[in-house]
Amino acid sequence: MKGLADRRTILLAAGTAAVAVILGPASAQPADIAGTVGFEGGQAIPKGEIRIYVDDPAAHDGGRDHAAEARVSSDGGATSVEFTLSPPATSAASPSTRIVARLERSDGWLLARGSAQLEDGSPVHIVLHNVLY
Repeated sequence: MKGLADRRTILLAAGTAAVAVILGPASAQPADIAGTVGFEGGQAIPKGEIRIYVDDPAAHDGGRDHAAEARVSSDGGATSVEFTLSPPATSAASPSTRIVARLERSDGWLLARGSAQLEDGSPVHIVLHNVLY
């Protein structure tokens, strides 16, 4: 009977090891991108919706990654807002990868825009600048 129990233990350990090899380490998944958005001069962010997304001209024909987008509402009183964004689908950020924030009114007009370089492991701080028409 003892030999049978040892055989089960060995088979269970081998199966667990095989699953671990197939799935890979859990730490291979990139962490979310966290950061803040502020307005130029430390002023209050105007009322509207802030759309934050990943932009990498080197990937996907220079298009924007629609899967990685966050939306934050501004009531017109805060000087900064925090956001969390899913990382881009690519495993590593290229040197041209930027995080872009756009402040839009409820009717869709662009009020302000800003961007910051994406650096692995560092929080992102984006400053919005007025858009002139």
